[in-house]
Amino acid sequence: MSDYGAQLVLAKLDKVLVGDGQPTVIIGAINLSESSFYSGSVVRRPKDIIKRAREMVEEGARIIDIGGMATGPKSQPISVQQEMRRLIPAIRAVAGEVEVPISVDTQRAAVAEAAIAAGASIVNDVSGLKADEHMAEVISRTGCSAILMAARKFPGDVYTIGEIKEALLSSLEICRRHGIFLKNIVVDPGFGQWPARLKRLGPRAKKCLRDRGYSLATYLDLRILAKLRAIKTGRPICLSISRKSSIGEVLNLPDPRERLYGSLAAAAVAVLNGAHALRTHDPIETLQVARVAEAIRDVLR
Repeated sequence: MSDYGAQLVLAKLDKVLVGDGQPTVIIGAINLSESSFYSGSVVRRPKDIIKRAREMVEEGARIIDIGGMATGPKSQPISVQQEMRRLIPAIRAVAGEVEVPISVDTQRAAVAEAAIAAGASIVNDVSGLKADEHMAEVISRTGCSAILMAARKFPGDVYTIGEIKEALLSSLEICRRHGIFLKNIVVDPGFGQWPARLKRLGPRAKKCLRDRGYSLATYLDLRILAKLRAIKTGRPICLSISRKSSIGEVLNLPDPRERLYGSLAAAAVAVLNGAHALRTHDPIETLQVARVAEAIRDVLR
């Protein structure tokens, strides 16, 4: 496997430069699925989707990420046709109303291709090109950018730092084989209590660590944040930590609506530890935290 670790840590997500020496890129997350873990992020009507996208751009989001199928612990898969019915009209509508790039959150090549035709220019694939064998071909042929999350076979099925790095490097190797330019790729280590991760951990996942007061699954998420600099692939790092379950468990806040402050604390740590982009439901708050964290980080250098 090629060694990508020596490459310059810079990438372009469409026209947005991401990486070392650049301000943290804020990616605004819009969910179209009612089964999303955070109901406050869900919008369905076209006019509401456009309104929320505009608001996010005004609040500092430089990319809008739109997803049609939830991937959380309690979510259920939907058909390709249903995902397209949700996503494509929304992407087409938003593409005509905002000037920032649009990212499509999907693991399916057919959906990605239709989304790109509708105006998306970035594919956010939480399977790291491994759920659909044709996804790499679509990205290569269209020349779009991509955010690739750590996975062996399924999203989040790795959790140690070594496994995460290995999974990301294997996704980059898929890129190389398909002629995808790595300058257009950003990686995601996979913070979150993903179904495949919980299944792999089994009963241990929810076992409370006596000396910490939270579960093993949450500990593994926090370890990703703490050890972020060890995940060296030569590609910039994007994190999606906004309002997730592990933050709620640390704070004993089961309702995602109450997890904003915990999410911002995690965002600050992420920036200090090397994150280059943050996918969030709360752009303006996350942007302010990121800028202060960047200033502190730069003083420490």
